[in-house]
Amino acid sequence: MANAWFESVAEAQRRAKRRLPKGVYGALVAGSERGLTAEDNLAAFAELGFAPHTAGLSNDKQMATRVMGQDVALPVLISPTGVQAVDPDGEVAVARAAASRGTAMGLSSMASKPMEEVIAANPQTFFQLYWVGDRDLMAAKVERARRAGAAGLIATLDWSFAYGRDWGSPFIPERIDLEAVRRYAPQVALKPRWLWEFAKTRKLPDLTVPNMVGTPGEKAPTFFEAYGQWMQSPMPTWEDVAWLRELWGDQPFMLKGVMRVDDAKRAVDAGVTAISVSNHGGNNLDGTPAAIRALPAVAEAVGDQVEVLMDGGIRRGGDVAKALALGAKAVMIGRAYLWGLAANGEAGVGNVLDLLRDGLGSALVGLGHTSIDELSPADLVVPPHFERHLGEDGADAPEAQRSAGKGTTA
Repeated sequence: MANAWFESVAEAQRRAKRRLPKGVYGALVAGSERGLTAEDNLAAFAELGFAPHTAGLSNDKQMATRVMGQDVALPVLISPTGVQAVDPDGEVAVARAAASRGTAMGLSSMASKPMEEVIAANPQTFFQLYWVGDRDLMAAKVERARRAGAAGLIATLDWSFAYGRDWGSPFIPERIDLEAVRRYAPQVALKPRWLWEFAKTRKLPDLTVPNMVGTPGEKAPTFFEAYGQWMQSPMPTWEDVAWLRELWGDQPFMLKGVMRVDDAKRAVDAGVTAISVSNHGGNNLDGTPAAIRALPAVAEAVGDQVEVLMDGGIRRGGDVAKALALGAKAVMIGRAYLWGLAANGEAGVGNVLDLLRDGLGSALVGLGHTSIDELSPADLVVPPHFERHLGEDGADAPEAQRSAGKGTTA
């Protein structure tokens, strides 16, 4: 039997592509419109370099931190993602892997497993919700998360519902019925391992979203039914953010998808305890800059008031180090762990987290640090015009956008 361990996230993605039906793999690649933002998320990290030391290095590597009220062994959290039909155990497998590595996870409203099962597998789980339906339905889902023992709440409220991908969107059935089986049969026949994993459970992939209802066991909508309801819901206001924050109480509350300084300040005013600088993996408004480009300005503006995280484009431990050096408290990963889940189930997710931990440790050694708390812009080579100061107040904002930042310039 071939070695199931992989040495990079890129290799996990290659294995996922070989294992998954074309449509399932395409759904994970995703991106919107021309894919500019998804590409920039990766390209931006490649533009940043390191400024390593030569001697006096140490093998001590302190990576533990505290995020959203949770002590974690490394500054890498699982980002909430949608239906994870790449593996029969889905989000439960991800939760177990994260727990085994001592870190927390976000669970999506669009997940395929009920929050009660996932939180039981990893008590360090934050429930993520979209603004779908009216306040009564939102309140019911918040209360369900509270009863289930969610460690925090993540609100994702910005979405442009962009349509169309230049490379074509994969066929995703609304439910697994005879028509879906007929259309998918040629793809599935070429991927027997994926089919066998589900066959062993005697269950077909479940395309319903059980966390979109307020009561456990209530009939869950399909992914597309929930998406349609989401599209028809009124867009939330900052008053809605403050209401949701108050409803959740004193527990940790993150607003995900903040790219602008002015929005970050309004989020602080609304009472959030954390924000994630994020463009949703390039799946929202195409042409939005990479999250890592917007991170420094946001962290400088509100990092002393709330925890600032970022997600988008993390593929190796060095990327984690770069994000922390530019002001992030921690990072969240999405596609990286999904590739691991597709490649080797729960063990594959653990494999990805191990790679990021080890890569971060190597960066700390090379940069002459013993703790992630010592990372700073001085550790990086930042090219001119790298940062994007979106929504920054003051007449000096254009000049700030032309600045290379506080790191070493290329």
